[in-house]
Amino acid sequence: MYVKFPEGAANRTDHDDAAEVLYDAVIVGAGIAGAIIAARLSEAGKRVLILEAGPAEDLTLRGYESYLDRFYSATSKDNQAPYPVSLNAPMPRGTDARKIFPGTPDASAYIVQSGPFATDTTYTRVLGGTTMHWEAKTLRMLPDDFRMRTLYGEGNDWPIGYDDLAPYYNEAEREIGVSADVEDQAYLGMTFDDGYVFPMKGLPLSYLDKMVAKDLDGMPVELDGERTELKVRPFPQGRNGIPNPAYDGGDGYLPKGAVSTYQVEVGGRCQGNNNCVPICPVQAKYNAGKTLAPALRSGLVDLVAQAVAYKVHIDEETGRVREIEYRRYERPDSTEWTTVRARGRIFVLAANAVENPRLMLASGLHSSSGMMGRNFMDHAYLLAWALMPEVAGTWRGTNCTGGITDLRGGRFRRRQAAFSVDIHNDGWGWARGAPTTDLIDLVDNGGRYGETLRQGLVDRLSRQLQLAFMVEVPANPSNRVSVDPAYTDHLGNMRPILSYSTPDYTMRGIAYARQLSKRIFARLGAEDHTDYDPNFWGYATYDGQGYEVRGGNHLAGTHMMGTDPSMSVVDVDQRSWDHRNLYLVGGGSLPTIGTANVTLTIAALCLRSARAMLTQLDQEQSPIRIAQLQGVGA
Repeated sequence: MYVKFPEGAANRTDHDDAAEVLYDAVIVGAGIAGAIIAARLSEAGKRVLILEAGPAEDLTLRGYESYLDRFYSATSKDNQAPYPVSLNAPMPRGTDARKIFPGTPDASAYIVQSGPFATDTTYTRVLGGTTMHWEAKTLRMLPDDFRMRTLYGEGNDWPIGYDDLAPYYNEAEREIGVSADVEDQAYLGMTFDDGYVFPMKGLPLSYLDKMVAKDLDGMPVELDGERTELKVRPFPQGRNGIPNPAYDGGDGYLPKGAVSTYQVEVGGRCQGNNNCVPICPVQAKYNAGKTLAPALRSGLVDLVAQAVAYKVHIDEETGRVREIEYRRYERPDSTEWTTVRARGRIFVLAANAVENPRLMLASGLHSSSGMMGRNFMDHAYLLAWALMPEVAGTWRGTNCTGGITDLRGGRFRRRQAAFSVDIHNDGWGWARGAPTTDLIDLVDNGGRYGETLRQGLVDRLSRQLQLAFMVEVPANPSNRVSVDPAYTDHLGNMRPILSYSTPDYTMRGIAYARQLSKRIFARLGAEDHTDYDPNFWGYATYDGQGYEVRGGNHLAGTHMMGTDPSMSVVDVDQRSWDHRNLYLVGGGSLPTIGTANVTLTIAALCLRSARAMLTQLDQEQSPIRIAQLQGVGA
């Protein structure tokens, strides 16, 4: 199925016209959270305005291809390489990360880092949000992840459980178009409805995955008195594979291919390109545009791109949001912008776990609990890398197809963090910049050229193995996003300040992960090349050993949900305790992140919250123009 944006969608809504409408809902952010909510509300006949800080070039195929052109020509192939640099909607880049010294915040990039630990946190400010550059792993959270405080004395409990969210996981897997097989995903307490199948069949393990599995499967591990045998299993993927004819009671599933303003017959099947991060060349990987396109075609959803939310205005008597003030800029490098106000019955902040609290705090809205911006979470990544004893087919397929998930849960979580392990098909790229660094080394240090250079590259690159341990980080109020008028961007918006440290609970998991990597490499007969540089910006020590610790861009926790207004920011529906027509949605609502990439859970929560929004809006009138209100009783 090929989905079309309406012609001129990015420019169809004039910001002056939008200012004259009282919308049912005003949504800030056109990533997966904003797109899902806009789609569900418009399906129910509600009128919606979306404010997107970034450009909307990717509405057309040519615009999307301009991202590809920028990526192909970029020297640095980081997460943001394809996307335009904007003074007015700046976004963090992994290359911004710097070592932080005590008492000296790093304000050299968009996010001001006050430490004590540095992080390479990134998110993408274009239409589609971070689903433009995500890896597209769609793991469900484990049942235990929802009861961490009760079961293990760490982190927080959720106000809902796995069974409450399971129907919305099903719905999210349909919306994204997940490729997976239930038999591979039913472990550590995860259950599925009788007869449930994923929309598409699981993507096969790569040749590298199979080479690792051949010697690794069955390897015993004992932690806290529990014995586990490791197994390489496929990850669920948000990218198009072979539709499962048994899906939806035998009706099957029609994959969503590329989206544009006209029909484009590409993207119906993953082609195994190895640069899913930062952009899929054919749009076989899900991005939020696939959800947003039909919503825009409904005629009920207006989109204003290049519109940066500046302030949330509150009615002091009722505590309800009256309007959102935003600044509409003409060009990414322009100094010209217009101040506009958007009015609605409900308001939805759907940016991300950094930008949502940044906007609230910049508006003077700290939440009565004092928890706004606190409890920032991201997964901590530890990489380990080695050379396999024989050609292993590295650099084939998508970035990551399989891994080890057996240590995502267990009694050991009372003492140390759990983790999931990715087997990377892109060699030592993340760890050491392969293949470019291998080429430079063989030329400069090996003196190779011609046939010997080609053979040296083939021998080295095809044997590279990189394991990425994704380690959980529990919520901590000291890890937070804040603002300070001393730090502003080009539009005068206060920039986010991130204070972050990695707790001992997580560091114990990291230390164990490194020891496990040594055992795995030894079992595989692989030559361990892992070497952590003390000058690396994320270098951290624990128990006398040093590690390079990276971030995962899985942002969460800064407007945490709960049942107690004094300890949380939003309720179970992601609705603000303080402002009852305001919803803060997305990763910021998560009380824990466990060992699952957060996008699927964000989607499930937003599908659930959309129902609560519709219940609230059912008591409201249809949208009317502001001029009509002014004429009443005149």
